[in-house]
Amino acid sequence: MSEEKKMYRVSSNPHIRSGWTTSGIMLAVIVALLPAAGYGIFHFGPRAIAVIAVSVAGAVITEGIFGLCCKKTTVTDLSAVVTGLLLAMNLPVSLPLWMAALGSVFAILVAKLLFGGLGQNFMNPALAGRCFLLISFPKQMSDFSTKGFELGERTWDALSGATPLATLKAGESVDVMEMIVGNTGGTIGETSVIALVIGACLLILLGIIDLRIPGSYIVSFSIFVVLFGGRGFDPAYLSAQLAGGGLMLGAFFMATDYVTRPITVGGQYLFGIFLGIMTGIFRIFGPGAEGVSYAIILGNLLVPLMEKVTRPKPFGYRKEGNAHGK
Repeated sequence: MSEEKKMYRVSSNPHIRSGWTTSGIMLAVIVALLPAAGYGIFHFGPRAIAVIAVSVAGAVITEGIFGLCCKKTTVTDLSAVVTGLLLAMNLPVSLPLWMAALGSVFAILVAKLLFGGLGQNFMNPALAGRCFLLISFPKQMSDFSTKGFELGERTWDALSGATPLATLKAGESVDVMEMIVGNTGGTIGETSVIALVIGACLLILLGIIDLRIPGSYIVSFSIFVVLFGGRGFDPAYLSAQLAGGGLMLGAFFMATDYVTRPITVGGQYLFGIFLGIMTGIFRIFGPGAEGVSYAIILGNLLVPLMEKVTRPKPFGYRKEGNAHGK
């Protein structure tokens, strides 16, 4: 067949295919999360390994059992591993292990599988599991102390107190450099900005994610903080807000989720701006010091609307009933 005739062949979508498989993308995300997870283990000790293992195991086992019941095995695509690992990164090291398991079961069963599985869920499963735990067990989910766990010689005062953002919201000062390195309290995977950025750079270099959503998220949040944070343009305050509360974890690893983000280019920028504004509202005007999880969940719910208002006009569009396209 000549090249000219091939141009007239019609086939079903997708017309442009990627060399990446689902399992390949998930494996890349797992590798990108390893620096932050590894630092969390180094920072918090062996108890972090237990929380990560239970969360991942709970997600994989839940998906495996559901697959056996429905005669459809999807464990091999590694999406359950990613969900369990992301959930564990958003949990305090002191959380009882059975709660970590319960959160992973909710994330996989309720937020993912009951809506059709991978590609059908309308919100990020890991964040759905975290929000479920925040609502069900607020005391345990806000307990960032490490009392009762062996930390060896690595013990910092920050580990037994409030998170840096809570300290900042109370009007006290924080050490921004310690937040960037990760020598602070918080969830297992949010403390080290350096480790998170290393993983994000890997995903960007591999072409798994781009900077549309993370960039618009971070920029819009920064502008909101400068305008409404009450400190004006205070580099130390702004840096602390950017380095704390899991903003980098959420911006690069959860807001960029293929399934729950907009597919249109304009929608992705709009999504990032919405996340930045909502995170700023939750942090500055809300009673808590965090806000990333709730902002992304709300953004996920509005993705269909964002795609609708940013949908490009198709080539050759004409109104129905107008045969000449006028």
